[in-house]
Amino acid sequence: MLDTAPPASRRRVDRYARWSGLAAGVVAAPLLATMPTSYFGDDYGMPIVLAITGFGLCAVGGVLLGDALTPRPQEAVRTAGLAPRRVRDHVPPRMTPVLLLLAVSLVVLLVIGLATASPDAIGRVGRALTVTCNGVTKPIGPWPGIFYGTPILASLTLGTAACSWALRRIAYRPCSDQQRHARSRAITAAWGLLVAPQLLLVVLMIATVLAHTSCAGALGTIAAVVIYPLGLLSLAALAGCLFTMVAPRAAQR
Repeated sequence: MLDTAPPASRRRVDRYARWSGLAAGVVAAPLLATMPTSYFGDDYGMPIVLAITGFGLCAVGGVLLGDALTPRPQEAVRTAGLAPRRVRDHVPPRMTPVLLLLAVSLVVLLVIGLATASPDAIGRVGRALTVTCNGVTKPIGPWPGIFYGTPILASLTLGTAACSWALRRIAYRPCSDQQRHARSRAITAAWGLLVAPQLLLVVLMIATVLAHTSCAGALGTIAAVVIYPLGLLSLAALAGCLFTMVAPRAAQR
């Protein structure tokens, strides 16, 4: 392979597109968070869900835009063709397993939430968990049921499909291995900005329900032991992905 460093103009286009995606997310998140609750049946949780989802999708969109706008290298590229290129050979080896764990955990928690959700105090479907404590049965929310889980699952599916397509495209198109690793790292970090905040939000929903009942018992203890470390891990992953997006060369070093 004939490796050549990408020109500074290409790096700038890619960097500005990433930053533009983050900036768009920063602008869109407060606007979504302050949407009138009357749009969602006077529910105060859905604007927060949409704000976090919107930020993650904007981050993914900025990285994909930067990759699309960056022109292909004009230099000749020689390939040996000894082994097929694989996506997993170019994604960051430490970040990717952590994000995959978080994504699987997010899907599992949402499936559990969908299976156990019940109407809230005024009959709105899929927004609470019904708990019986001291002979009193009452719904406690917010709970990641169908109401909150639908936009999260939809954005996760869309973002994962887009990032997977981009990683495959990068693995097979002509460029140097250094460029492939750099772009794969950026796309993986953008996907992390979609996964980690949403998992953190779901963990906070579950933690809120556990905090409002004293009859969770052994099941509540097990849930707390599982979700609280997931929350800390998602917070650390969020910080790492954000750092990779803002300062990719420093993160590479």
